[in-house]
Parts: sequence; C-alpha cells; structure tokens
Amino acid sequence: MVGSLLTPQAPDAELQTILSEIDPQRIEAIITKLVSFGTRHTLSSQTDPNRGVGAARDWIEQQMRSIAAASDGQMEVTVPSYIQEVDGDRIPFPVRISDVVSTLRGSVDPGRYYVISGHYDTRCSDPNDYTCDAPGADDDASGVAIAMELARIMATRRPAATIVFVAVAGEEQGLYGSQFLAQTYKNASMNVQGMFTNDIVGSSTADDGTKDPYTIRIFAQGSPTTESAARARTRATIGGENDSPARELARFVVGVAENDYTQMNIPVVYRLDRFLRGGDHRPFLEAGYTACRFTEPNENYAHQHQDVRIENGTQYGDLIEFVDFDFIARVGKVNAAALWSLANAPASPRNVTVNTTFLSNDSQFKWLTSNETLLAGYEALWRPTNAPFWTHVIPLGNVNTATIDLSKDNVIFGIRAVGTNGYASPATYPFPG
Repeated sequence: MVGSLLTPQAPDAELQTILSEIDPQRIEAIITKLVSFGTRHTLSSQTDPNRGVGAARDWIEQQMRSIAAASDGQMEVTVPSYIQEVDGDRIPFPVRISDVVSTLRGSVDPGRYYVISGHYDTRCSDPNDYTCDAPGADDDASGVAIAMELARIMATRRPAATIVFVAVAGEEQGLYGSQFLAQTYKNASMNVQGMFTNDIVGSSTADDGTKDPYTIRIFAQGSPTTESAARARTRATIGGENDSPARELARFVVGVAENDYTQMNIPVVYRLDRFLRGGDHRPFLEAGYTACRFTEPNENYAHQHQDVRIENGTQYGDLIEFVDFDFIARVGKVNAAALWSLANAPASPRNVTVNTTFLSNDSQFKWLTSNETLLAGYEALWRPTNAPFWTHVIPLGNVNTATIDLSKDNVIFGIRAVGTNGYASPATYPFPG
C-alpha cells in the first residue's frame, strides 16, 4: 500500500467552541421575526416598516450591523442593490433587488473569500402574487438564520481568509440577488474559493411522515459548464467527471463536518440540484466559482411555494410550526465546520498537472509554488477509481513536484495543501501537462 489510510480532520479546540455556541433558540428567534413580516416577496412593499421584503431587508441589515459592532472593525456590512427591469416572466415591473452582505475580513489571507448564503425572499402558489401571506419559514428563513447565526459567532474571531455571510433577495423570481452578487465578485476579479447556499434546511420530515433529523444533503455539480470545450474533452478522456471543483468541495465538507461534533450524515448528491428546482449556488458556478447547495433530506412540497390554507384536511403553507430548530442548528454546525476549516487552511494548489508525456508505472506531478504564510507543505490523496471519497494520503513536504510509485492509470489522485495549524485544503484534481 502506498501512503496511509486517510482519517477525517477532527475539529480543533477553537472550532469545537464555535460549534458549541450555535444556539437553536437564537435560530428560532430569527425565523420567528422573519415570518412576522407576513410576506417577503421580492415584489412586495419596500417601504412599509412592518410588512414586506423591505422591512425584512432592513431588519436583517440592522441585526448584521449589531453583530459587526462586536468585531473590532473586522466585519463590514453593506447592502448592494440594483433595479431589475421587467423580464417578461416573474418581474412584471421594475423592482430593487437588495442583498445584505456581511464580510468578515481574513487576518492572514484577506483576498481569499468563502461565502455562505440564504435567501430572504418568499413566494406563494402563484410566483407573482406579492400580496398573499408567504411566511417562508423553511424556504428560506432557515438558511438566512444559519448565515446570521454563524456571523454572530464568528464576528469576534479571526479566520485566516475572508468569510462572507449573505442574505440575498430575488431567488424565487429568478436567482437575481445571487446572480448580482456573483457577477459583482467576478467583475472585481475576487478570489472566491468556495460558496455554500443553504436553501430549505429547516425540516427533516417528509410528506409521508418519514423523519431523518441527522442528515443534510449537499448537491455538487459534475463537469463545470464554464470549462472550455478542449478542457471538457480532456476531463472526459481522463475520467475526471466526478472530480470537478464542486465535488472536491463536497468531499472536503464530508471530511471535516461529518462527525460526532455535528452529529450529521452528509450524503453527496452528484448533480447540480433537484429536478425542476434551482438555487443560489448556480450563479456562482456560472461565474466560474466553486459552489454547492445544502438542502434537507426529505422535502414536503405542501410546505413549499404554497398559499397558506387547509385543503382536504391537509395544512398547506411554509409555516413555522413545521420547522425543527435543533435540526437547523446541526445544519449550521456542518456549515460552520466547513467554512472555518476552509478559511483557516491554505488555498488549494493551483495548476496541478500529471506528466503524461511518456509511459510509466509511476505518477509524476507538479504545481505552482505558493508563498502563503499558512503553508506547511503538501499531500497527495488517492482513491480507487470507483470509490466516492479519498481513501489514502501521502505526505510530500513543502515542494512543488512529486513522483509517486503508483500508476496514474489505476487510481485517482488529488493534491492538497496543509497548513502549519494542521488544516488541509480541498484537493485539486491533476490534468495532463
């Protein structure tokens, strides 16, 4: 056997403390307040102080500014917005789309970003009915509550890289808020290394009563749609379809967050999203960033995108009575473990290549040298070609080339960076070079 068996990365003392501070009662208070606005439909009032998307936006901003006040100037809160013109579908008149963005600046590598989001807008059965009550307790006050709770807990701490906590609008009308944010980051050439959206993470009970309160799905896209045609052909030729950046990120999440501290199982779903559905990770993927989606394991469609009503004895509507706050807190722990581990590890190696210029039974790799302060060295990961997760690890040292006595034809390799603090990055899949 080449290398040793890979063991999951256990949380250190600081991360254990972070996880212990996630409070189901605070999550309940956030969701209760968001539901109290009656509707948060993107087309609803932006000036009414008590009802509508504007009141919700202003309250989230107020809360985030209060959280940032404890950060000693390291967290900045902004509300970027734009006017979305009529789209012929779900935007029948021009409307302002506003995101609430709380940026916790990294202490060592502030130019590297990780983003967590939930969407604060809601809808009823008719996606353009902005007068009906649309409580949106699960979809998606649950995701917003996680972003806000993690912002509260991390604001007083100092991650090495930058973490951004976001509540976006316009999701139900066409992913407009996340598209605006992703394009803003892309236009500014911001180095977003990973993004998670939490959308419908509030209940583990299915429509048939099935409960699975210790599981959260993570959706991970396969081959990136932004790859060039030539790179896509190469990926298909070498069998790299299951080693897209999104799937490496999902594997990383399982490795750092599926443990006794979160109490959660994290099945990786090998697709962009559920059938007939979309989420705020997609605009980030389309902008060329790495992104995944968290969603509860069993959905009850009577509690999503429905007018609040009782019909044939069945309660419809996204009501707070169907939300499990302890479950959301555990999902929050998964996100916290992933974000903190990403932000305190070195960046993933860049331009990793495997030498395919001649036939051999070993494997030769090279990658770009990094001068990161956090960096201690590199490791090679490998797994059988039919295995979903990395199984073995080989220490390489602080180098930028390596020859491994294991055939590249028989296994799948990845190269990851390891920090002086023990945190390791997601692996990078090597392409021929």
